[in-house]
Amino acid sequence: MVLTKPSDDCPKTAPALGSLMSSAAVSHERLVRKLQDALGTTICAALDDSSVVEVMLNPDGQLFVERLGQGIRPAGVLEAGAAEIIIGSVAHALRSEVDNDRPIISGELPIGGHRFEGLLPPVVSAPCLTIRKRASRLIPLDDYVDQAALTPAHASRIRAAIRERRNIVIAGGTGSGKTTLANAIIAEMVCLAPQDRLLILEDTAEIRCSAQNSVALHTTDTVDMGRLLKSTMRLRPDRIIVGEVRDGAALTLLKAWNTGHPGGVTTIHANTAISALRRLEQLAAEVSQTSMQEVIGEAVDLVVSIGRTPEGRRVREVIHVEAYRDGQYQIETSSGKETQDAI
Repeated sequence: MVLTKPSDDCPKTAPALGSLMSSAAVSHERLVRKLQDALGTTICAALDDSSVVEVMLNPDGQLFVERLGQGIRPAGVLEAGAAEIIIGSVAHALRSEVDNDRPIISGELPIGGHRFEGLLPPVVSAPCLTIRKRASRLIPLDDYVDQAALTPAHASRIRAAIRERRNIVIAGGTGSGKTTLANAIIAEMVCLAPQDRLLILEDTAEIRCSAQNSVALHTTDTVDMGRLLKSTMRLRPDRIIVGEVRDGAALTLLKAWNTGHPGGVTTIHANTAISALRRLEQLAAEVSQTSMQEVIGEAVDLVVSIGRTPEGRRVREVIHVEAYRDGQYQIETSSGKETQDAI
């Protein structure tokens, strides 16, 4: 065996690497300052306000802010030039580009990790953006009951589903509070089954989880949700949590739930509990020509529907899915057993 003497240049590698890391940190700080200046005092204050849910800028420069229990209200104006700087800065932070050929940027805001969507002409007449804030605090399930957003019977049903390792789908429209409710259910999961290993999959980091044994995975431009789900199966999960299912990866999740990994949670865009089951059918059909109604009926145990009302966000219904049989979903609601025809 021949031992080679380290090159005299080797000791210089660590300082060089440290210099690069320091330079990257300085560059990031400059980017954040530039972004804060472009956001302005109104938006920065809104991002620091725990009651704010979402910040919206329309192409006409009108700014709107949604707060818990107050709805959406005007919040001033923002110049198109500042909005363009914001969108460009976020794209730079995400190591992406935004221009006429790529006028849409989606991802996490470098400040606070909030969900960001920015659009430039020609898909809009002028710069347009929305910032969906990450939950600043966890709302316990008991608070939902205290605030009349959830009935005690529904809360009891959700807790029973967690203890019995049932799979829960949370359905609702945009801004209905699906993720906030998911965080409350996951907190109950951690409390009732602290020994479980949780695998959390998201496009944008919104799920809050205090479990001692958990792994969070995020999609990228080259790694989609379907690929993450396949990898998750090799990471020894007890429960699989998906922030939102919106494509054919829904079928992969359903199969995972059906093959030894029950007790998970996901959210889906649907206005009612039954329409959530039909939406799952549509998503599964994107990747399979075979009807997956029986798979859905076997995998999904509880569907919780939440929506906006004049009094605030409310859980509208909680149904238990027993099976898909004889061309119908066999479900049980608070009022008793029912059947729902397939599409």
